[in-house]
Amino acid sequence: MAAKADTSLFKPELVFFDFEATTRDELFSELGARLDAQGYIKDTWYEAVTTRERKYPTGLQTPTLALAIPHADPQYLERPYIAIVKPKVPIEFEAMAGIGDPVDARLIINLGVLRDGGQVEVLQTLMNIFMDDGAAAGIMAQDTPEGMVSAITEHFA
Repeated sequence: MAAKADTSLFKPELVFFDFEATTRDELFSELGARLDAQGYIKDTWYEAVTTRERKYPTGLQTPTLALAIPHADPQYLERPYIAIVKPKVPIEFEAMAGIGDPVDARLIINLGVLRDGGQVEVLQTLMNIFMDDGAAAGIMAQDTPEGMVSAITEHFA
């Protein structure tokens, strides 16, 4: 039931379909600029998220979708958020736990969860959602921020 409360972190203003990024660094730079403009992160966020991604890769290849779920630790945040990026072209991420080939992520979900351990709950829920072919297809079919938020949060029950 705890994960259900976290759906309040999904907001249409944190869903982005127009990223031109082709690398992780470009993605994090653009996302950081947008999150900073909305007051979600501290100026140390970019360095923290890129360093964490190098040490603990977050690329995940599910049966129907390649995605990445990068996150930064709470001390780099001003307030909690979950940002969703559907880039114009897939962005390569190293595989989670360093197991397997890199994945060309077509969806990036950046977790900014303040409560220690909170990201683990959300991460596990997201992984379960994207292991469901129907859920993944429904989410990837969305083309509006409101639709994306609705499609993801309906699976957090």
